[in-house]
Amino acid sequence: MRLSSLVGGAAEVIGREATLAEAADRMIEREVDCLAVVDGRNLVGVITERDLVASVADGADAEAALVDDWMSESPDTFSPDVSVKEASAWLLQTGYRHLPVMADGELLGIVDIRDLVFALLPADEAAKE
Repeated sequence: MRLSSLVGGAAEVIGREATLAEAADRMIEREVDCLAVVDGRNLVGVITERDLVASVADGADAEAALVDDWMSESPDTFSPDVSVKEASAWLLQTGYRHLPVMADGELLGIVDIRDLVFALLPADEAAKE
């Protein structure tokens, strides 16, 4: 199975000049735990729930602090042709939980560790969820 089978819709995005509060609101509204950070149409980073937690722990003012200051810049990206097993191994090695999937400079979506677990489970086990 390839990552292409796991990216169905457009990734949720936010601009780098948005505030952390705006990022948190968007995550809650869209029910996601990661946003692709874009500058125009270019992927420049990702911001995750972990990043928001780190900002709170550091005392950042969510209404004033910018996504640009807390995002993970220049994230590693994967081709939709990469296998689910290879992507899973990479997440385990790096400790990341999300990986942007891109083709020809276009962001196709973000696959998270949960997506990969369900893809690797036998169909009968995944159906129990």
